[in-house]
Amino acid sequence: MSEVTSYLFETKALKICPENKPFWYTSGKIGPYYINTHFIYGSEQEANELLKFIDAEKENKKELPKKIYEKTIEQYKTSKIYKTVIDEMIEKIKQNININEIDFVSGGERRDLFFSYTIADLLGKPHITIFKDLTTVVTDSKGNNIETNLEGKKVLHVADLITEAVSFTRNWIPAIKQIGAEIKWSIAVVDRMQGGKDKLQAENIKSYEIIRVDNELFEEALSLGIINKEQLDMLVKFKSNPDGTMREFLVAHPEFLEDALKADEKTAGRAKLCKDGNLYNL
Repeated sequence: MSEVTSYLFETKALKICPENKPFWYTSGKIGPYYINTHFIYGSEQEANELLKFIDAEKENKKELPKKIYEKTIEQYKTSKIYKTVIDEMIEKIKQNININEIDFVSGGERRDLFFSYTIADLLGKPHITIFKDLTTVVTDSKGNNIETNLEGKKVLHVADLITEAVSFTRNWIPAIKQIGAEIKWSIAVVDRMQGGKDKLQAENIKSYEIIRVDNELFEEALSLGIINKEQLDMLVKFKSNPDGTMREFLVAHPEFLEDALKADEKTAGRAKLCKDGNLYNL
């Protein structure tokens, strides 16, 4: 197991559910694992502190890049976990992309920014901060605002996590296109292997990652004693057929949904989405 993969478990960035207790997702669906990639910024506490900082400061769009750059570059100097992750991402970039062809590095609000400023600095490239409203702020590699012509420029987008690449198609790609540039490559910390790579390929974007959430990863977790055989079986089945596997679970455990509807507000809300939307055709 690579050092970064071990950090994924150590920081609880990847959580695997106990037997017969899948996690409730925001969508109202359920599943056996949960990923908070930004935890490998160093720890859950450090990641949540940076997230709160971004939320508090993001209305000041022009000043935000410099502030985040200063925090993330300091973290790179002091956190072995974060430095290891960034260094592996840099190595992956250099192995697969001609650095001279990259004109800009971009990162999207909010979790991409945990990684994109540091990578821009280490590559010596200017940075484009993309907000969810499709506005952008262009800075040099140290987070200072600059004015520049972006027409025809090639961009490497840094992502914390790729699932189905919805953020790319809805936000990042249109935002970069409207300023005249084009995302040509993507580097992610984690690819959940749920079709995002294919969608990016359809947009002529070459995507790379340092961790893949696949059966090989789960089998490594089993060999290290992080999960047991029953958990592995559910994970493998889920990767093959997510909805079918979770429908089968709910049919076998009808009390799971009923208990969730009576649980805390957040859980009950997600369970209600599942029931009202009949997401598993029960």
